Amino acid sequence: MAVKRVVLVGCGNMGRAMLKGWIEAGRLKPEQVDVVEPSEELLARAGELGVNTLSAADELSPSADAIVILAVKPQVIAEVASNYRGYAQAGATFVSIAAGTPVSTLEGALGANTAIIRCMPNTPAAIGKGMMVVYANAHVAPAILEAVKLLLSASGMVETIDDEELMHAVTALSGSGPAYLFHFIECLTAAGEKAGLPSKTAAKLAMQTACGAASLAAASEDPPSRLREQVTSPNGTTAAALDVLMGPMGKLVDEAIEAARARSLELGK
Repeated sequence: MAVKRVVLVGCGNMGRAMLKGWIEAGRLKPEQVDVVEPSEELLARAGELGVNTLSAADELSPSADAIVILAVKPQVIAEVASNYRGYAQAGATFVSIAAGTPVSTLEGALGANTAIIRCMPNTPAAIGKGMMVVYANAHVAPAILEAVKLLLSASGMVETIDDEELMHAVTALSGSGPAYLFHFIECLTAAGEKAGLPSKTAAKLAMQTACGAASLAAASEDPPSRLREQVTSPNGTTAAALDVLMGPMGKLVDEAIEAARARSLELGK
């Protein structure tokens, strides 16, 4: 089955990026989408995509055919969701992209029998290269889940998990992960400059090296460990660099992922 209608609640950077991808990929037609956003500026940006725009939930008529996507901050999601209880009572399915917010919080705001899907996207969804991980509660019909996954796939890859507790690890790895890689590119650039390269040259080399290596890893049948070995000649320049990086980097990444996971747990309380 296909998604018939979407109510997008909140149209900030992530919400708009996903919406734009759905429309451009042909997953949705603009006339199938209602965007509810109190910010006049963000509402105007959404309107540029040809969708129906509204400033408040009470301007809508609840429908069981709708997928209500909650793209608002975790701090306000329960309050915002409660405005859509009419949709829950009609039998609509809800999708939340709020980090750290458990299904139980949304069930408290919408009703215990509400069909709810949690989704953790990441920012590369803006260019169709995102990683979306979903978890569905027991009230989500299998056909609806598959339709939502098809919709989300316009923004990148989609993975399903059966244990909601794993969402904290997902958030720490793929949800926050782009920031780690952006910072690594920053560090490569700065190190290149320190080694004598002009700033623009260092930035270009760092960016393309990270992009090319990630693309190669994604396209190759070999695991990253094998690709690393292939570029590391014994006693060569790469080996010298990896002698510095491999111990501390693994430890730092472990600590970073755990810090992000712990913060996700705090947000869910």
